[in-house]
Amino acid sequence: MTMHPSDIDIPATDWQWRRFDDLSGAEVYAVLAQRQQVFVLEQQCLYNDFDGLDQAAFHLLGWRDDGGTRALAAYLRVLAPGAKYAEMSIGRVLTAQAFRGTGLGRELLAQGIAHAERQFPGQRIRIGAQHYLEAFYASFGFQTVTPPYDEDGIVHVDMLR
Repeated sequence: MTMHPSDIDIPATDWQWRRFDDLSGAEVYAVLAQRQQVFVLEQQCLYNDFDGLDQAAFHLLGWRDDGGTRALAAYLRVLAPGAKYAEMSIGRVLTAQAFRGTGLGRELLAQGIAHAERQFPGQRIRIGAQHYLEAFYASFGFQTVTPPYDEDGIVHVDMLR
């Protein structure tokens, strides 16, 4: 019997939007642990993740079942215009290693863009994208607006949508 992609049971994602003050201690811990895992350990990048912007952000948490345990599978944050850039911004975009290659990253970014546009209608969105993900973000309508630059030892570009 041949399996088709439509035959594969992809678990549903439980999406939750939270303001910082509405995150539980366990949710904050899960977010910070996953950000450390991806951005510090996997990417071997020593940087200050505690940038003072989380308290003003909208946080999108994507939860999935991972062998009977609820796991943070995807995450991003949205900042209002003026918080980091003149435009609103989306950042700290990640998909946990166990859930990569499932389309979850595309679902995450689509959810993030839709929420950002509802919160701040008519505003442009700026991202500081890792250069190797430039085509991924371009597929969502982002356009590169800076030459490549080094940020914490990783090549980035700024992009606008």
